[in-house]
Amino acid sequence: MSITQNLQNIKTSLPEHVTLVAVSKTKPVSDLMEAYHAGQRIFGENKIQEMVEKHETMPKDIEWHMIGHVQSNKVKYMASFVHLIHGVDNFKLLKEINKQALKHDRVIDCLLQIKIASEDSKFGMTPNEASEIIKSDLFSKLKNIKVVGLMGMATFTNDENQVKKEFNYLKDTFENLKLTSTDNYQLKTISMGMSGDYQLAINCGSTMVRVGSSIFGERNYSI
Repeated sequence: MSITQNLQNIKTSLPEHVTLVAVSKTKPVSDLMEAYHAGQRIFGENKIQEMVEKHETMPKDIEWHMIGHVQSNKVKYMASFVHLIHGVDNFKLLKEINKQALKHDRVIDCLLQIKIASEDSKFGMTPNEASEIIKSDLFSKLKNIKVVGLMGMATFTNDENQVKKEFNYLKDTFENLKLTSTDNYQLKTISMGMSGDYQLAINCGSTMVRVGSSIFGERNYSI
């Protein structure tokens, strides 16, 4: 099936309150433009350099989401245009995003990445660490970022019960952390679920899914 048909099939299966991020990493601009012409406006990349290059050549009404692990020293390259940064897993990174956003007179939306998987390879903070950050005086001084939700990546496994348990854990964490609300911290988004498990994630409360291979086909990592 074509990218257009894949997109239409997925969009018809999503509830209205769920946002679809088309994960376009390693895919050529021509593929992204096919999705764009089919109505998709939100694209997710996991490498800042690749996102910058695509942003420069593609229409300016696209929302670019940074979904990969972010190194602080690379924030400056995307600070002028990035719409949402998913993988914020420490305070130092929040501070750097704030600093670079200020230079562009912007407020950049961020998601705190909570570690929900049993795998050591996954990044993220504990709910306690997230709570400590948002209650700190230092966090309250960051006027050019806004934490709008949480993100989590489940364990890569065929065990649906384990994945469900991890998604429910993120939803519970979201409900607990949502009880606090400040100018730069208002939780509304739960970003969880990818091509293989997004329906399960939605059933567990996800409001944003990151879907790549189900739209664009398998990735070519040799590029």
